[in-house]
Amino acid sequence: MASGTALLYDEEMTRYKLLWVDPACKIEVPERLTVSWEALHNAGLSGRCIPLPVRQATEEEILLAHSQEYLEAVKKTPDMSLEELMTFTQQYGDVYFHPNIYHCAKLAVGASLQLVDAVMTGKVRNGLALVRPPGHHSQRSEASGFCVFNNVAIAALYAKKHFKIQRVLIVDWDIHHGQGLQYCFEEDPQVLYFSWHRYEHQRFWPNLRESDFDSVGKGMGAGFNINLPWNKARLMAPYFRGLLEHCDQKCLTWLLASLQVGMDSSDYLSVFFHVLLPVAYEFNPELILVSAGFDSAVGDPEGHMCATPEIFGHLTHLLMSLAGGRLCAVLEGGYNLTSLAQSVCQTVQTLLGDPPSRISGLSSPCESALESIQSVRAAHQQYWVCFKNADVSLWPDPGTKCSRLEGDTQAEEALKEGEMREIVWPEPPSRLAPPIRTGVTLPAGLEDDVLTSCFRVTGIPLTPNQVAKELWHPAVPELKDEKVLQSLGDILSLLKEIEKKEVRNGLAVVPNVSLAATFGVQHALTSLTDRVLLVFLGNEAPVELQEDGRVMLIQLCSTEPVETKSKFYVPICLKKSSSDVAGFLHAVLSLLLPLAYGYDPGMILAVMADCSLVGAVAWAQLIGLLQSFAQGHTLALIQGAEKEIIRVTAASLLGEPASTLGPLGPPLSENVKAVEKERQRLQTHWGLLQTTGEDHPRTR
Repeated sequence: MASGTALLYDEEMTRYKLLWVDPACKIEVPERLTVSWEALHNAGLSGRCIPLPVRQATEEEILLAHSQEYLEAVKKTPDMSLEELMTFTQQYGDVYFHPNIYHCAKLAVGASLQLVDAVMTGKVRNGLALVRPPGHHSQRSEASGFCVFNNVAIAALYAKKHFKIQRVLIVDWDIHHGQGLQYCFEEDPQVLYFSWHRYEHQRFWPNLRESDFDSVGKGMGAGFNINLPWNKARLMAPYFRGLLEHCDQKCLTWLLASLQVGMDSSDYLSVFFHVLLPVAYEFNPELILVSAGFDSAVGDPEGHMCATPEIFGHLTHLLMSLAGGRLCAVLEGGYNLTSLAQSVCQTVQTLLGDPPSRISGLSSPCESALESIQSVRAAHQQYWVCFKNADVSLWPDPGTKCSRLEGDTQAEEALKEGEMREIVWPEPPSRLAPPIRTGVTLPAGLEDDVLTSCFRVTGIPLTPNQVAKELWHPAVPELKDEKVLQSLGDILSLLKEIEKKEVRNGLAVVPNVSLAATFGVQHALTSLTDRVLLVFLGNEAPVELQEDGRVMLIQLCSTEPVETKSKFYVPICLKKSSSDVAGFLHAVLSLLLPLAYGYDPGMILAVMADCSLVGAVAWAQLIGLLQSFAQGHTLALIQGAEKEIIRVTAASLLGEPASTLGPLGPPLSENVKAVEKERQRLQTHWGLLQTTGEDHPRTR
């Protein structure tokens, strides 16, 4: 299987800049590339990547997405005078030309295609192309929004043509709508285009009606265009003006900060859980292209968002479970040089296989984000079975969503006066670096069923008294079993290796998984962390939970569990879960992942007590997704000796992408109802579970 992360950069792409005064274009500067490259170098990340040479795209390749007439017009720009360049620029919107920009634009396309070639041929698993000019706004015969040629559109068409792939997923997390990408693929069912973007009911650039949630594609492409608009909460202008009259500078700064457009990490994750990932798994892409615009990060003068740079490490990790890990990120926007560089580093470090940093303080998505989520799910319910049984009633009074209060303009102007204030956010926390090591302890005869790169761990058998001390209760007769005592000694050794940071995670095959899980939880709480997430596949819950919140138990079972009122015990009854892969995935995406992010554990125990509950591929996907938490500190416990389960578990812990789940049908309605029952019960406690605005606890 392919490994390694490609990095493409050429200093030549910094050799153009704005040559006249244009307030709209002054933020697009060569330093966008240089600070990103220097940050990767200083963090030691560029040295861990596989460098690939950058080439110029051919005219034939550019013509995959652009007209001959437009290409011929751009080809003339190297020979234009300053006055001619200014005149040429005026026919397009929010873009500028330079004598060297045609050359740089060909390099940007060429770098994107080099990355696709390397990923699709297996030379690398994934990669990032640091390119300039960006591309997602440019259209067939039009430059737009700093973009000359549409790098990602050409890359998608190139991949379809040269590698005969049938399904490409484009994820555009730039803060502006990539209308060029939408126009290129809105009738193409082989390309699923997803974009979130600042929209504000069509009042934010590019101010297009077709950027709203109900633009779903056309003809055969209907349903394959997903727009998630970020809309500013309506300002109460008279109240706002009254506050301004009585505010000192400190109060005004706080007020402006509280009313800014910005969505935060909770909003971004909610969109992934409840919109993008369910559709993406159903679409089953063969390649993922990310229009990686980091103007959606905190501090950016265009986006005014509140999501800190480390969120991009998490978003990248969540996408890496798809398409066999084949992911190509191509730089788009990003105009705060500090947050841009930090976000680029977070993305590349995740592509390299380092676990994402922990994110604490996540809350509910804001009401405006929930409105957009609900609207998108309603618009796409007829196209995607993952939304078939979802409650997607439209937001109250949808007909007024484009109306504005008369006084809002004055309030917004007051906001703009504060937009230039300095915004400070914490430096992203340090992340674990390779080597990626997975400790394993296996019974005799199974040692050859895991990759040789795993680290073999053998512990000393525990005595019944030692076990009783760890479990905080007198030893039971079963603890006299030598195999059980040996397995608990092995688990103790694995946990100590994790504690010493000699290994990141571990796998143990044990004779009594419930006892092993209880033992692992208690030792982790004693020596490793104050919060443990226990994900248990089986019908017998292994631990008795206290309401102190030190343990959260998410149990996937096949028999009806006992009713519970605890917010830390989440039983999910899935009927025929081994055959209803879609139902299992629905439980993971809409319930398990939001709960885990809200809980923020310091250690994960993933326990398979019953191999018949779920197949090997779905289990491997779960193990991979769980690496988003606790800096990858995961202990997987398996009862039994099914070789395929053991193999895929070890591979996922090592960072290998799981096999794709294949085409997914609709989940069983009874399983959807079981998940929805728990989501409804828990959403007031765990805000990331929310998909509607009813009883919403958070407002802007």
